[in-house]
Amino acid sequence: MYRQLQRHLIQHIRSFLQAKYQLELDNIVVEQPPKIEFGEFALPLCFELARRLRKAPRKIAEEIVAELPPLDGFQAFEVAGGGYINARINRGRAAALVVEAQADMASAGQAGKILVEHTSINPNKAAHIGHLRNSILGDTFVRLLRSAGREVDVQNYIDNTGVQVADVVAGFVHLEKKSKAEIEKIMASTSKFDYYCWDLYAKVSQWYGEDKANLQVRLDTLHAIEHGGNELADIADLISTAVLLRHLETMERLGIEYDFLPRESEILHLNFWSTAFEQLKEKKVLYFETEGKNNGCWVMTRPGSEGSAEGPDEDAKVIVRSNGTVGYVGKDIAYHLWKFGLLGRDFGYKRFYRYPNGQDVWISTSPEDDELNHPHFGSVSEIYNVIDARQSEPQETVKEALRLLGATEQAEHYTHFSYEMVALTPRCALELGYEVSEEDQQKSYIEVSGRKGFGVKADDLLDKLILAAKAEVDSRHPELSDEERLAIARQIAIGALRYFMLKFTKQSVIAFDFREALAFEGETGPYAQYAVVRATNIFRKAGTTAEEILKDSADLSPYLEGETGTEIWALWLLAGQASTLIDQCIATTEPAYLAKYAFQLAQQFNNFYHRHHILTEADEGRKRFLLTTAAVVRRELIRVLAVMGITVPPVM
Repeated sequence: MYRQLQRHLIQHIRSFLQAKYQLELDNIVVEQPPKIEFGEFALPLCFELARRLRKAPRKIAEEIVAELPPLDGFQAFEVAGGGYINARINRGRAAALVVEAQADMASAGQAGKILVEHTSINPNKAAHIGHLRNSILGDTFVRLLRSAGREVDVQNYIDNTGVQVADVVAGFVHLEKKSKAEIEKIMASTSKFDYYCWDLYAKVSQWYGEDKANLQVRLDTLHAIEHGGNELADIADLISTAVLLRHLETMERLGIEYDFLPRESEILHLNFWSTAFEQLKEKKVLYFETEGKNNGCWVMTRPGSEGSAEGPDEDAKVIVRSNGTVGYVGKDIAYHLWKFGLLGRDFGYKRFYRYPNGQDVWISTSPEDDELNHPHFGSVSEIYNVIDARQSEPQETVKEALRLLGATEQAEHYTHFSYEMVALTPRCALELGYEVSEEDQQKSYIEVSGRKGFGVKADDLLDKLILAAKAEVDSRHPELSDEERLAIARQIAIGALRYFMLKFTKQSVIAFDFREALAFEGETGPYAQYAVVRATNIFRKAGTTAEEILKDSADLSPYLEGETGTEIWALWLLAGQASTLIDQCIATTEPAYLAKYAFQLAQQFNNFYHRHHILTEADEGRKRFLLTTAAVVRRELIRVLAVMGITVPPVM
C-alpha cells in the first residue's frame, strides 16, 4: 500500500510540475513526517525548486498546494514548516488496499536473470559459524529478489583444486599415510567425514609450522591436483566431493538451497582459463613482466601506470606466477566471463543432489558426462557475489579486468556483497567447552580460526540451539508429543540463528551468543515468531481464522480516526510498508533493514495486543476491526519472516 500510493504521489507531482512550471525533476524525494498526525508523506521538493524558480520554498509550497488537483487515495495536501508539503492519505481506502493484499504485492518482474553466488566454502572440512553468515545473507538476498519478481540462479562455487583441499590431501597421504582405498573406508565408517577433515586440517597446519620444508609438500600436492590425471588429484576429488555433500546437508537444515555448483577443476580442465588468458593478452589487459620482483609473471595493467619511466610497476597484480601456475584471481576472471556469457565456452552439467521438494542441484563436469536437457546457467545480466570483506581487493581486480576487456556494462552490474566476520562472545565460547583465558574473558568477542581448530562447526551450533530450544518447549508444552516438540524446537532454533545473522548490518562484526539469539524478548527471531503465534491464538479463541476475517470488506474508516484510531493506524501504516522495505534491502544489499522492520512490526503488534482487549470487546463492529488489524499484521509478519527464511511454529 505505502509503496503503491507513494508512486502515485510522485507521478502526480511530476505531472503537475511539468504543467505549471515546465520543470522536470530527476528525483522527487518522499519522506515520512516525524509524527503520523502530520500525514503519511512529506515532500521537500520546494527547497530544490527554490533555486530554479527564485522564490521562497514556503511560497512555492503554498502555490502547489493551492493548485494541485485531487489525487485518488489522498485526503489532503498541506504546507508544513519552511516549505514542506505534507500529504494525508485516505485511511479507509488505504486500509482496504492492505486487506486486499494489493498493498504489498511484489515489484513487477524485470528483464534479465540475476546470479547470486554464495556459501562457496572450501570443500576441505566442516562448515563453521562464519560460513553460516555468508549462506544466510546470500539465501535471504535470493529470497528478497524472488519476492520482488526477479529470476535468480543460485550458485555455490566449489574450489576443489585450491590450497585448502591440497592441505587435507597432504594430511591423509603424508601424515596419516593413507591410500585412496583407506580414505574411502574412513568415509564409509562415519556420517561426519567433514569433522574428521576438520581435525586433520588443524594437524596439517601445525605440521607446516614445525618445519618450513614441509610447505614443499603443499606446493607439490597443489601442483598435482591442478594438473589432474594422477593419484593425488583423484584423492582430492574423492575428499572434496564427500565434504561438499556434507555442506549441502548442513545448509539444507537451514532451508538453504542451490541451483548449480561450478567447480574450479572444470574451469582449469575445460580451458576456461586458457581461453580467458588469450582474451586478456589480446586486449593487453595482461603483460609479461621481465624485471623487478614480478619478473617472469603475467601481471595486470593498471590504468594510469602505462609508459612509466620509473621501471617496472611493482604494485601490479600478479595473475600468472613465474612458475606458470594461475592465481585465484585469474581463474575468477575466467569464471566471471562465463557468468556474463562473454567466454565462448560452457561447462558440462550433471545432477548431483536432490532436495525433498524434488529440485535438482547440478554440478559442473566434463563434456563427455554432460546430461541432456539440463537447465541453462550463465549469461546473466547481473551478478551478486556474497564474499567477506577481506576479499574486496580481488573482487575489485576482477571488475577492473572486465572494464579493461571492454565489458564496462557488465562490470557496472557486478556487485561484491561484502560482510564482516563472525566471532564468539566469551560466554558462548565457554558454553561450547573451549578453554578461555582470563584475558579473553574480558574481551567483547573472541575470533575463531579453522587452521587452529578453534571454531564452531555449523552442525554443532545448530544441534546446541535446537537442544536449548527443545528444553524451553518441553517445559511449556508437555502435552505435545516429543516429535512435535522437536519440530517446534527446530523452527525456533533456525529462526533464532537466521535472525541473529541478519539483524546486524553487513559491515558489523558479529559476536554470536546463544542466550541472546534464543531470547523470547528483544530483537530476536523467537520474539517475532511469538508475535505471529500470539495473533494466531486470538483467532483460535475467537472461533475463526485470520483468512476468514480478511474476507470481510467492511468500511474501516470510522475506527481509524481520533487519538485511538490514529494509534492503530500507525500499526496499519507500518504493516503496509513491507514491499518498500524489500525494495530498500535490494537497492542497498542490506537485509538488516528487513530484520529491523520485522522486529518493529512485532513490537507494535504486541503493544496493540496489550492495549486493546480484542476478545472481550462489546462493540461487534469494533471487535471485527481489531480482529482485522491482527489478521493484517499476522499476514505481513509471516510473509516478511518467510523472506528471511524463518517459519513460524504452531505454538511456542
